[in-house]
Amino acid sequence: MFYQNDQDREPTPPAGAVNASGALMVGVMVALALTAVGAFIAGYLLGRPQIAEDKLKLLTEAWTLIERDFYYPLPTEQDRLYGAINGMLGTLGDRHTMLLKPSLAEHDEAVMRGALGGIGATVSLTQDGQVQIAEARAGWPAEAAGLQSGDVIVAVDGVEVKGKALDEVVTLIRGELGTQVRLTISRASVNEPFEVSVTRAQINIFGRILKDTDIAYISMAIFNQTAPADIQAQLEKLLPLKPRALILDLRGNGGGLLTESIQIADLFLTEGAVASEKTASGQNRQFNAKTGEIGESIPLVVLVNGGSASASEIVAGAFQDRDRAVLIGQRTFGKGSVQVLHILSDGSQLRITNGAWYTPNETPLEHTGDEPGGLIPDVAITLPDPLPMGRDLILEAAIDYIYAHIGSF
Repeated sequence: MFYQNDQDREPTPPAGAVNASGALMVGVMVALALTAVGAFIAGYLLGRPQIAEDKLKLLTEAWTLIERDFYYPLPTEQDRLYGAINGMLGTLGDRHTMLLKPSLAEHDEAVMRGALGGIGATVSLTQDGQVQIAEARAGWPAEAAGLQSGDVIVAVDGVEVKGKALDEVVTLIRGELGTQVRLTISRASVNEPFEVSVTRAQINIFGRILKDTDIAYISMAIFNQTAPADIQAQLEKLLPLKPRALILDLRGNGGGLLTESIQIADLFLTEGAVASEKTASGQNRQFNAKTGEIGESIPLVVLVNGGSASASEIVAGAFQDRDRAVLIGQRTFGKGSVQVLHILSDGSQLRITNGAWYTPNETPLEHTGDEPGGLIPDVAITLPDPLPMGRDLILEAAIDYIYAHIGSF
Protein backbone atom coordinates (compact mmCIF):
# COMPACT_ATOMS: atom_id res chain seq x y z
CA MET A 1 0.00 0.00 0.00
CA PHE A 2 1.08 3.45 -0.52
CA TYR A 3 -0.10 6.87 0.46
CA GLN A 4 0.93 9.51 -2.01
CA ASN A 5 0.05 12.70 0.05
CA ASP A 6 3.00 13.30 2.35
CA GLN A 7 3.78 15.79 5.09
CA ASP A 8 7.05 17.57 4.39
CA ARG A 9 6.36 20.35 6.91
CA GLU A 10 4.62 20.58 10.24
CA PRO A 11 1.07 22.03 10.06
CA THR A 12 0.59 25.68 10.99
CA PRO A 13 -1.97 26.67 13.65
CA PRO A 14 -5.55 27.29 12.50
CA ALA A 15 -5.82 30.63 10.74
CA GLY A 16 -9.59 30.81 10.38
CA ALA A 17 -10.24 33.54 12.97
CA VAL A 18 -7.80 35.99 11.42
CA ASN A 19 -9.00 35.45 7.86
CA ALA A 20 -12.68 35.50 8.86
CA SER A 21 -12.28 38.94 10.39
CA GLY A 22 -10.61 40.08 7.19
CA ALA A 23 -13.62 38.93 5.20
CA LEU A 24 -15.97 40.88 7.46
CA MET A 25 -13.86 44.01 6.98
CA VAL A 26 -14.70 44.03 3.26
CA GLY A 27 -18.38 43.37 3.94
CA VAL A 28 -18.73 40.02 2.18
CA MET A 29 -21.21 37.58 3.67
CA VAL A 30 -23.98 35.91 1.70
CA ALA A 31 -24.10 32.71 3.76
CA LEU A 32 -22.09 30.96 6.42
CA ALA A 33 -20.25 28.94 3.80
CA LEU A 34 -19.55 32.01 1.71
CA THR A 35 -18.02 33.66 4.78
CA ALA A 36 -15.51 30.82 4.79
CA VAL A 37 -14.73 31.16 1.09
CA GLY A 38 -14.38 34.91 1.54
CA ALA A 39 -12.01 34.24 4.41
CA PHE A 40 -9.88 32.02 2.23
CA ILE A 41 -9.65 34.45 -0.64
CA ALA A 42 -9.30 37.51 1.59
CA GLY A 43 -6.24 35.96 3.16
CA TYR A 44 -4.58 36.29 -0.23
CA LEU A 45 -6.13 39.59 -1.30
CA LEU A 46 -5.73 41.68 1.85
CA GLY A 47 -2.28 42.63 0.67
CA ARG A 48 -3.99 44.27 -2.33
CA PRO A 49 -6.94 46.15 -0.69
CA GLN A 50 -7.65 48.24 -3.77
CA ILE A 51 -9.02 45.17 -5.60
CA ALA A 52 -10.08 42.88 -2.74
CA GLU A 53 -13.65 44.16 -2.46
CA ASP A 54 -14.28 44.06 -6.21
CA LYS A 55 -13.01 40.51 -6.54
CA LEU A 56 -15.03 39.27 -3.59
CA LYS A 57 -18.09 41.06 -4.94
CA LEU A 58 -17.72 39.11 -8.17
CA LEU A 59 -17.69 35.86 -6.24
CA THR A 60 -20.74 36.96 -4.25
CA GLU A 61 -22.64 37.78 -7.43
CA ALA A 62 -21.88 34.40 -8.99
CA TRP A 63 -22.83 32.50 -5.82
CA THR A 64 -26.14 34.40 -5.50
CA LEU A 65 -27.10 33.94 -9.16
CA ILE A 66 -26.36 30.22 -9.04
CA GLU A 67 -28.58 29.82 -5.98
CA ARG A 68 -31.37 31.79 -7.68
CA ASP A 69 -31.30 30.42 -11.23
CA PHE A 70 -29.80 26.89 -11.28
CA TYR A 71 -32.45 24.35 -12.32
CA TYR A 72 -31.02 21.08 -11.03
CA PRO A 73 -30.49 20.20 -7.34
CA LEU A 74 -27.67 22.25 -5.86
CA PRO A 75 -24.74 20.67 -4.06
CA THR A 76 -24.48 21.55 -0.39
CA GLU A 77 -23.00 24.92 0.52
CA GLN A 78 -19.98 23.13 1.94
CA ASP A 79 -19.40 21.20 -1.30
CA ARG A 80 -19.71 24.42 -3.31
CA LEU A 81 -17.25 26.08 -0.95
CA TYR A 82 -14.70 23.31 -1.45
CA GLY A 83 -15.38 23.45 -5.18
CA ALA A 84 -14.59 27.18 -5.24
CA ILE A 85 -11.31 26.61 -3.44
CA ASN A 86 -10.38 23.65 -5.64
CA GLY A 87 -11.21 25.69 -8.73
CA MET A 88 -8.76 28.37 -7.62
CA LEU A 89 -6.10 25.77 -6.84
CA GLY A 90 -6.64 24.22 -10.26
CA THR A 91 -5.53 27.43 -11.96
CA LEU A 92 -2.07 26.99 -10.40
CA GLY A 93 -1.32 23.93 -12.52
CA ASP A 94 0.39 22.14 -9.65
CA ARG A 95 -0.77 18.64 -8.78
CA HIS A 96 0.59 18.82 -5.22
CA THR A 97 -1.10 22.06 -4.14
CA MET A 98 -4.40 20.74 -2.86
CA LEU A 99 -7.18 20.89 -0.32
CA LEU A 100 -7.98 17.91 1.88
CA LYS A 101 -11.42 17.84 3.46
CA PRO A 102 -11.43 17.38 7.25
CA SER A 103 -12.05 13.62 7.08
CA LEU A 104 -9.14 13.11 4.67
CA ALA A 105 -6.91 15.41 6.71
CA GLU A 106 -7.69 13.37 9.82
CA HIS A 107 -7.01 10.15 7.89
CA ASP A 108 -3.66 11.47 6.69
CA GLU A 109 -2.64 12.54 10.19
CA ALA A 110 -3.62 9.10 11.54
CA VAL A 111 -1.48 7.42 8.89
CA MET A 112 1.52 9.51 9.92
CA ARG A 113 0.98 8.55 13.58
CA GLY A 114 0.73 4.88 12.64
CA ALA A 115 -2.82 4.71 14.00
CA LEU A 116 -4.42 3.07 10.93
CA GLY A 117 -3.98 -0.49 9.76
CA GLY A 118 -3.37 -1.93 6.31
CA ILE A 119 -2.97 -5.35 4.70
CA GLY A 120 0.64 -5.26 3.49
CA ALA A 121 0.17 -5.24 -0.27
CA THR A 122 1.09 -2.79 -3.01
CA VAL A 123 -1.41 -2.10 -5.77
CA SER A 124 -1.14 -0.86 -9.34
CA LEU A 125 -3.42 -0.11 -12.27
CA THR A 126 -3.52 -2.42 -15.28
CA GLN A 127 -3.79 -1.03 -18.80
CA ASP A 128 -7.56 -1.53 -18.72
CA GLY A 129 -7.97 0.30 -15.40
CA GLN A 130 -8.25 -2.65 -13.04
CA VAL A 131 -6.69 -2.54 -9.57
CA GLN A 132 -4.11 -5.28 -9.33
CA ILE A 133 -2.06 -6.52 -6.40
CA ALA A 134 1.53 -5.91 -7.50
CA GLU A 135 2.99 -7.50 -4.39
CA ALA A 136 1.67 -9.26 -1.31
CA ARG A 137 4.65 -8.88 0.97
CA ALA A 138 5.88 -11.86 2.92
CA GLY A 139 4.94 -11.85 6.59
CA TRP A 140 2.07 -9.37 6.28
CA PRO A 141 -1.71 -10.00 6.44
CA ALA A 142 -2.37 -10.05 2.68
CA GLU A 143 0.01 -12.95 2.16
CA ALA A 144 -1.28 -14.75 5.25
CA ALA A 145 -4.82 -14.49 3.84
CA GLY A 146 -3.71 -16.12 0.59
CA LEU A 147 -3.55 -13.08 -1.69
CA GLN A 148 -0.99 -13.18 -4.49
CA SER A 149 0.69 -10.80 -6.90
CA GLY A 150 -1.46 -10.67 -10.03
CA ASP A 151 -4.77 -10.85 -8.14
CA VAL A 152 -7.26 -8.20 -9.26
CA ILE A 153 -9.28 -6.39 -6.60
CA VAL A 154 -12.85 -6.14 -7.89
CA ALA A 155 -14.43 -4.59 -4.79
CA VAL A 156 -13.61 -3.47 -1.24
CA ASP A 157 -16.36 -4.16 1.29
CA GLY A 158 -18.79 -4.41 -1.60
CA VAL A 159 -17.70 -1.16 -3.28
CA GLU A 160 -16.49 -1.73 -6.85
CA VAL A 161 -13.09 -0.15 -7.45
CA LYS A 162 -12.50 -0.32 -11.20
CA GLY A 163 -11.99 3.22 -12.45
CA LYS A 164 -11.15 4.63 -9.02
CA ALA A 165 -7.84 6.35 -8.33
CA LEU A 166 -5.32 4.25 -6.44
CA ASP A 167 -5.36 6.56 -3.42
CA GLU A 168 -9.14 6.11 -3.18
CA VAL A 169 -8.73 2.33 -3.18
CA VAL A 170 -6.00 2.54 -0.56
CA THR A 171 -8.24 4.69 1.65
CA LEU A 172 -11.02 2.09 1.35
CA ILE A 173 -8.66 -0.73 2.34
CA ARG A 174 -7.06 1.06 5.28
CA GLY A 175 -8.95 1.28 8.54
CA GLU A 176 -8.93 0.77 12.28
CA LEU A 177 -6.31 -1.63 13.56
CA GLY A 178 -7.67 -5.13 14.17
CA THR A 179 -10.75 -4.74 11.97
CA GLN A 180 -11.39 -6.78 8.84
CA VAL A 181 -11.68 -5.62 5.25
CA ARG A 182 -13.54 -7.80 2.73
CA LEU A 183 -11.90 -7.94 -0.71
CA THR A 184 -13.56 -9.38 -3.80
CA ILE A 185 -10.78 -10.96 -5.85
CA SER A 186 -10.53 -12.06 -9.47
CA ARG A 187 -7.75 -14.60 -10.16
CA ALA A 188 -6.84 -15.95 -13.59
CA SER A 189 -6.74 -19.55 -12.35
CA VAL A 190 -10.17 -19.35 -10.67
CA ASN A 191 -13.39 -19.25 -12.71
CA GLU A 192 -15.41 -16.90 -10.52
CA PRO A 193 -14.49 -13.95 -8.28
CA PHE A 194 -14.16 -14.87 -4.62
CA GLU A 195 -14.02 -13.02 -1.33
CA VAL A 196 -11.07 -12.81 1.07
CA SER A 197 -11.29 -11.20 4.51
CA VAL A 198 -8.05 -9.66 5.75
CA THR A 199 -7.43 -8.34 9.27
CA ARG A 200 -5.89 -4.88 9.22
CA ALA A 201 -2.60 -4.59 11.08
CA GLN A 202 0.10 -2.02 11.73
CA ILE A 203 1.89 -2.07 8.38
CA ASN A 204 5.17 -0.33 7.98
CA ILE A 205 8.46 -1.99 8.89
CA PHE A 206 9.04 -5.69 8.35
CA GLY A 207 12.43 -7.38 8.43
CA ARG A 208 13.74 -10.92 8.02
CA ILE A 209 16.40 -13.07 6.41
CA LEU A 210 15.02 -14.14 3.04
CA LYS A 211 14.21 -17.83 2.85
CA ASP A 212 17.05 -20.04 1.55
CA THR A 213 19.45 -17.07 1.40
CA ASP A 214 21.89 -15.17 3.58
CA ILE A 215 20.34 -11.85 2.52
CA ALA A 216 18.62 -9.51 4.96
CA TYR A 217 15.42 -7.80 3.86
CA ILE A 218 13.59 -4.78 5.30
CA SER A 219 10.38 -3.48 3.81
CA MET A 220 9.01 -0.04 4.71
CA ALA A 221 5.59 1.28 3.67
CA ILE A 222 5.78 4.90 4.88
CA PHE A 223 8.15 7.35 6.57
CA ASN A 224 6.00 7.94 9.63
CA GLN A 225 6.91 9.05 13.15
CA THR A 226 8.05 5.62 14.35
CA ALA A 227 9.99 4.62 11.22
CA PRO A 228 13.57 5.60 12.29
CA ALA A 229 13.34 3.69 15.58
CA ASP A 230 11.72 0.73 13.81
CA ILE A 231 14.46 0.58 11.14
CA GLN A 232 17.11 0.86 13.85
CA ALA A 233 15.52 -2.06 15.70
CA GLN A 234 15.46 -4.20 12.56
CA LEU A 235 19.13 -3.48 11.86
CA GLU A 236 20.03 -4.40 15.43
CA LYS A 237 18.19 -7.70 14.95
CA LEU A 238 19.47 -8.59 11.45
CA LEU A 239 23.06 -7.35 11.21
CA PRO A 240 24.42 -9.63 13.98
CA LEU A 241 23.37 -12.54 11.73
CA LYS A 242 26.10 -11.45 9.27
CA PRO A 243 24.00 -11.24 6.09
CA ARG A 244 25.71 -10.98 2.73
CA ALA A 245 23.75 -7.81 1.94
CA LEU A 246 20.60 -5.91 2.86
CA ILE A 247 17.65 -5.26 0.57
CA LEU A 248 15.69 -2.14 1.55
CA ASP A 249 12.31 -2.32 -0.16
CA LEU A 250 10.77 1.11 -0.84
CA ARG A 251 8.35 -0.02 -3.54
CA GLY A 252 4.96 1.57 -3.07
CA ASN A 253 6.31 3.83 -0.33
CA GLY A 254 4.68 7.15 -1.15
CA GLY A 255 6.74 9.26 1.26
CA GLY A 256 6.11 10.70 4.69
CA LEU A 257 7.84 12.99 7.11
CA LEU A 258 10.96 14.97 6.23
CA THR A 259 12.87 14.68 9.51
CA GLU A 260 12.28 10.94 9.66
CA SER A 261 13.49 10.40 6.08
CA ILE A 262 16.76 12.23 6.81
CA GLN A 263 17.23 10.19 9.99
CA ILE A 264 16.74 6.92 8.10
CA ALA A 265 19.16 7.94 5.34
CA ASP A 266 21.68 8.80 8.07
CA LEU A 267 21.52 5.21 9.39
CA PHE A 268 23.21 4.04 6.18
CA LEU A 269 25.35 7.02 5.14
CA THR A 270 28.64 8.38 6.42
CA GLU A 271 29.13 12.12 6.78
CA GLY A 272 27.95 14.10 3.78
CA ALA A 273 24.96 15.39 1.87
CA VAL A 274 21.54 13.74 1.90
CA ALA A 275 19.41 16.33 0.07
CA SER A 276 18.80 20.04 -0.38
CA GLU A 277 15.60 22.08 -0.35
CA LYS A 278 15.13 25.26 -2.38
CA THR A 279 12.10 27.38 -1.49
CA ALA A 280 10.07 30.20 -2.99
CA SER A 281 11.69 32.66 -0.57
CA GLY A 282 15.15 31.90 -1.96
CA GLN A 283 16.34 29.68 0.88
CA ASN A 284 18.59 26.72 0.12
CA ARG A 285 18.63 24.33 3.07
CA GLN A 286 21.15 21.49 3.15
CA PHE A 287 20.49 18.21 4.96
CA ASN A 288 23.47 16.10 5.93
CA ALA A 289 24.29 12.74 7.45
CA LYS A 290 26.87 12.10 10.11
CA THR A 291 29.26 9.19 10.54
CA GLY A 292 28.82 6.52 13.18
CA GLU A 293 25.42 4.87 12.56
CA ILE A 294 24.64 1.17 12.52
CA GLY A 295 24.00 0.54 8.81
CA GLU A 296 26.95 2.28 7.20
CA SER A 297 28.94 -0.79 6.12
CA ILE A 298 26.38 -3.39 5.05
CA PRO A 299 26.17 -3.78 1.23
CA LEU A 300 22.86 -2.25 0.23
CA VAL A 301 20.32 -2.76 -2.56
CA VAL A 302 17.19 -0.58 -2.71
CA LEU A 303 14.01 -1.66 -4.51
CA VAL A 304 11.93 1.11 -6.12
CA ASN A 305 8.99 1.44 -8.49
CA GLY A 306 6.45 3.97 -9.71
CA GLY A 307 4.88 4.10 -6.26
CA SER A 308 8.14 5.16 -4.59
CA ALA A 309 7.71 8.89 -4.07
CA SER A 310 8.89 11.95 -2.16
CA ALA A 311 10.71 10.84 0.99
CA SER A 312 11.45 7.51 -0.68
CA GLU A 313 13.05 9.36 -3.57
CA ILE A 314 15.04 11.62 -1.21
CA VAL A 315 16.54 8.58 0.51
CA ALA A 316 17.05 6.46 -2.61
CA GLY A 317 18.47 9.47 -4.50
CA ALA A 318 21.01 10.12 -1.76
CA PHE A 319 22.09 6.48 -1.81
CA GLN A 320 22.40 6.51 -5.60
CA ASP A 321 24.32 9.80 -5.87
CA ARG A 322 26.75 8.79 -3.15
CA ASP A 323 27.29 5.28 -4.56
CA ARG A 324 25.95 3.79 -1.35
CA ALA A 325 23.39 1.46 -2.90
CA VAL A 326 22.28 -0.10 -6.15
CA LEU A 327 18.71 0.82 -7.13
CA ILE A 328 16.74 -2.01 -8.73
CA GLY A 329 13.23 -1.85 -10.14
CA GLN A 330 11.38 0.85 -12.07
CA ARG A 331 11.52 4.64 -12.41
CA THR A 332 10.20 6.32 -9.28
CA PHE A 333 7.14 8.56 -9.15
CA GLY A 334 8.83 11.97 -9.43
CA LYS A 335 7.45 13.84 -6.42
CA GLY A 336 10.16 16.32 -5.55
CA SER A 337 8.23 19.39 -4.46
CA VAL A 338 7.88 20.72 -0.91
CA GLN A 339 4.47 21.48 0.59
CA VAL A 340 3.72 23.88 3.43
CA LEU A 341 0.70 22.61 5.37
CA HIS A 342 -2.02 24.87 6.78
CA ILE A 343 -4.94 23.65 8.89
CA LEU A 344 -7.99 25.78 8.00
CA SER A 345 -10.75 26.80 10.39
CA ASP A 346 -13.01 23.82 9.60
CA GLY A 347 -10.23 21.25 10.02
CA SER A 348 -9.50 20.90 6.31
CA GLN A 349 -5.87 20.98 5.23
CA LEU A 350 -4.39 23.24 2.56
CA ARG A 351 -1.09 22.14 1.02
CA ILE A 352 0.82 24.77 -0.91
CA THR A 353 3.90 23.91 -2.94
CA ASN A 354 6.67 26.09 -1.57
CA GLY A 355 9.88 24.65 -2.99
CA ALA A 356 11.62 21.61 -4.44
CA TRP A 357 13.96 18.80 -3.39
CA TYR A 358 17.30 17.99 -4.98
CA THR A 359 19.61 15.02 -4.57
CA PRO A 360 23.24 15.50 -3.46
CA ASN A 361 24.23 15.89 -7.13
CA GLU A 362 21.56 18.61 -7.54
CA THR A 363 19.26 16.36 -9.56
CA PRO A 364 15.63 17.57 -9.32
CA LEU A 365 13.13 14.89 -8.41
CA GLU A 366 9.94 16.60 -9.51
CA HIS A 367 8.09 15.80 -12.73
CA THR A 368 8.04 19.08 -14.69
CA GLY A 369 6.76 19.74 -18.20
CA ASP A 370 7.85 17.02 -20.58
CA GLU A 371 10.46 15.74 -18.13
CA PRO A 372 9.22 12.59 -16.38
CA GLY A 373 11.10 13.25 -13.13
CA GLY A 374 11.91 10.58 -10.59
CA LEU A 375 14.95 8.35 -10.24
CA ILE A 376 16.12 5.93 -12.91
CA PRO A 377 17.16 2.64 -11.28
CA ASP A 378 20.65 1.27 -11.88
CA VAL A 379 19.07 -2.06 -12.82
CA ALA A 380 15.76 -1.49 -14.60
CA ILE A 381 13.15 -4.26 -14.56
CA THR A 382 10.32 -4.41 -17.08
CA LEU A 383 7.31 -6.22 -15.66
CA PRO A 384 4.86 -8.12 -17.85
CA ASP A 385 1.14 -7.26 -17.90
CA PRO A 386 -0.52 -9.19 -16.41
CA LEU A 387 1.92 -10.06 -13.66
CA PRO A 388 2.82 -13.72 -13.14
CA MET A 389 0.88 -15.18 -10.25
CA GLY A 390 2.72 -15.51 -6.96
CA ARG A 391 6.10 -14.22 -8.16
CA ASP A 392 8.02 -11.07 -7.24
CA LEU A 393 10.23 -10.45 -10.26
CA ILE A 394 11.93 -7.34 -8.86
CA LEU A 395 12.88 -9.06 -5.62
CA GLU A 396 14.11 -12.08 -7.59
CA ALA A 397 16.28 -9.77 -9.73
CA ALA A 398 17.73 -8.18 -6.57
CA ILE A 399 18.67 -11.57 -5.13
CA ASP A 400 20.32 -12.58 -8.41
CA TYR A 401 22.24 -9.29 -8.52
CA ILE A 402 23.54 -9.70 -4.97
CA TYR A 403 24.85 -13.22 -5.59
CA ALA A 404 26.46 -12.11 -8.84
CA HIS A 405 28.13 -8.95 -7.51
CA ILE A 406 28.43 -8.97 -3.73
CA GLY A 407 30.63 -11.26 -1.68
CA SER A 408 29.82 -12.41 1.83
CA PHE A 409 29.75 -9.69 4.51
